[in-house]
Amino acid sequence: MANFEALSQSVIAGAEPQVREQTKALIDAGVNPLEIINNGLTAGMTVVGARFKNGEMFVPEVLMSAKSMAAGIEMVKPLIADKDMPSKGTIVLGTVKGDLHDIGKNLVGMMLESSGFKVINLGIDIAPEKFVAAVKEHDPQIVAMSALLTTTMPLMKDTIELIEEEGIKVKCIIGGAPITQEYADKISADGYSPDAGSAVELCVRLMA
Repeated sequence: MANFEALSQSVIAGAEPQVREQTKALIDAGVNPLEIINNGLTAGMTVVGARFKNGEMFVPEVLMSAKSMAAGIEMVKPLIADKDMPSKGTIVLGTVKGDLHDIGKNLVGMMLESSGFKVINLGIDIAPEKFVAAVKEHDPQIVAMSALLTTTMPLMKDTIELIEEEGIKVKCIIGGAPITQEYADKISADGYSPDAGSAVELCVRLMA
């Protein structure tokens, strides 16, 4: 019987060496790679997401968990054909132009990946044109924009307007410290989330 529970616990603890060791043991034992991802690695990260949302875990711990989960997935990935990699959809993610903050954005990206989304993380200081180019290239279902400065918030509106002008059908969601649901409604965003855990729930809802 494959020991998925121990692997999940190592992910929750953010213990990367153990995650690597246990993942290797499961691979060597001939366990189905998708089961290792679903029942071990992402199962652990699901618990982390819930605890983070409830205030039982904090950003540094979540980042360690996400990093250890990613290490396990990297080991398993070569054994899975791309078409078999579970994916709930593709999300283009970036911090808007003029804004250089990325801790929150990266956390959202890691949580989305651990929930089975393919994430194209464009990084920081991303102009509306760059978002549009990425959407054309990767054909995502969702564009997620982050801003931490009130001065860069208008760039979210500019990006959504440019996407609409180009006639591209994609859901746009926004987040970051100064952002509110009211602002999301005002700029016609498809959604807003106050934290990384809610961002995952929002994306799952929008994909349904």
